[in-house]
Amino acid sequence: MTDNVTETVEPTVAELENEGDVAADYLEELLDIADIDGDLNLDVRQGRAYVSVEAEGDGLSLLSAPDTVQALQELTRLAVQSKTGSFSRLILDVGGSRDTRRRQLETLVNAAAAKLDEGASQASLPAMSSYERKLVHDIAADQGLVSESYGEGADRHTVLRRR
Repeated sequence: MTDNVTETVEPTVAELENEGDVAADYLEELLDIADIDGDLNLDVRQGRAYVSVEAEGDGLSLLSAPDTVQALQELTRLAVQSKTGSFSRLILDVGGSRDTRRRQLETLVNAAAAKLDEGASQASLPAMSSYERKLVHDIAADQGLVSESYGEGADRHTVLRRR
């Protein structure tokens, strides 16, 4: 009898660096089309390619909104997958949007912790992407909270409790 188990193989650093290069090429073309000057920085962290786009002035302000960054990230992942033939989990940051979003999530977790301090048994956060939920889990753990994700698809959200 044969099991239909698919083994997940983590990409090598060289493969992740290649993902970053392909993503950078795609994003450079996109920025050229939009007539936006930007600098691209590539990195490999925690088993993922990270691509950040920085620009002077407000050229990236429209592109750095969280929903726009998420959409650009998905398009960039698809471009990488099309070119490499491999699924991509790269992370895109535009104009510091990831740091801004992390601070927003910290504020949400702090507000939820305040509700727990006031006697609530749990506090639910709004639905968010898997990357954002991962950040929430990390922030909650740093604050000594227990976090679990519930729901499916676009409705998946995080619930926080005290230990």
